[in-house]
Amino acid sequence: MLRPLALALLATPAPAEIVVPARTLAPQTLIAPEDLVLSDAEVPGAISDPAQAIGLETRVALYPGRPIRPQDLGLPAVVERNAIVALVYDRGGLLITAEGRALDRAGPGEVIRVMNTASRTTVSARVGTDGAAYVSE
Repeated sequence: MLRPLALALLATPAPAEIVVPARTLAPQTLIAPEDLVLSDAEVPGAISDPAQAIGLETRVALYPGRPIRPQDLGLPAVVERNAIVALVYDRGGLLITAEGRALDRAGPGEVIRVMNTASRTTVSARVGTDGAAYVSE
């Protein structure tokens, strides 16, 4: 009679671990290994491996003991707000470059608003690893 009980106890899931900040992390903080600790909790959507967060930048303030979610982090910014960036449109053999002013702060792969400094037109563009803003439409 003890045998089924022992199997039932072994079948229960172990508590999962999530990554939480060791201290308050302000937005735009580059995450280092000492900024993170593991906590015994099961939170759907929370980061469970510290390697997924180390080297990334916080997009919002993170508080000790609270789970870190993937949307709270991003690649370190390569474009600062109000920076002058190359605005690039490359489609079907047509290449147009212009000077633009970034209206947002962003890392590679993120979409930001950029104002063409000559025409004052605002467009959405994806930031490249080189810091240029690539217009897709």
